[in-house]
Amino acid sequence: MEAYEFFAMPENGIIVIPEQYRKKVTSGVKVILLDKSPRKAGKRKAQNTKKSDMLLAPTAKTIGWKFDREEANAR
Repeated sequence: MEAYEFFAMPENGIIVIPEQYRKKVTSGVKVILLDKSPRKAGKRKAQNTKKSDMLLAPTAKTIGWKFDREEANAR
């Protein structure tokens, strides 16, 4: 699969493939639309989650726990 990126203004729901890509596109295509218009107020805001927060492993308090490998393997 090849990817070509270009900007187009849809007219009556039709997006025209630029001339330089028409001969390269000989079969069906996968189309992903990214709206370039500014977001309107009232729409869902993006979450302000830091990437570092998403990568943290879950933790558990283990103070006072006794770990027995033999008991754990027996289960």
